[in-house]
Amino acid sequence: MTLLETILGETLRIFRVEGIEANSEDDLIRKLDIRKSTYHELFHNKADLVKRVIVFDIEKQKEEQRQMLSGAANPVEEIMLLLRNGIAQMQEINPLYISDLQQHYPESWALTLDYLSNHSQYVNAEIINRGILDGYFRRDINLQLVTKIILEQFYMMINPLIFPPDRYSLPEVFRSIYLYYVRGICTDQGGKMAEGYFAKNNL
Repeated sequence: MTLLETILGETLRIFRVEGIEANSEDDLIRKLDIRKSTYHELFHNKADLVKRVIVFDIEKQKEEQRQMLSGAANPVEEIMLLLRNGIAQMQEINPLYISDLQQHYPESWALTLDYLSNHSQYVNAEIINRGILDGYFRRDINLQLVTKIILEQFYMMINPLIFPPDRYSLPEVFRSIYLYYVRGICTDQGGKMAEGYFAKNNL
């Protein structure tokens, strides 16, 4: 791992735990234990740092997702793994991280939304399409509409005006939105597999 990757990885960890605006550039330089000159050689300003961290995180998520899904036995398990991973990530992220991105770093937030709109929607569509062909998901669902709804539900979930983080648990909102929705698009065969997966993994 290069010095830059190490810095981006540690900064991502700090942002997820504390939010982005909790630390100034000087605070981050101190916590990263690097020289100020090194920081300014690598990043133009804090906005540039945030953007680089988001790009780093997106690529990291893509690789982790690829490895995770490669071990799934069928499309229902793939969807369950995605949901479980999403819940785990939500539990680790301070809600301030998302709200700071939305309010203060529009370019980085746009990259995040683009990742969700393109990569994530494509992955969901590909999995569900295979699940339909294999008999796990209902044939009468509109694939494009279902994947669009899944994405829009995510936008709703992370909107602090709809689900204020001081009143709602983000992981529980995630569970309530997605796990019950999956049951509705499954066939009887797929539904039984999903129920078994929920019970086995305490979801």
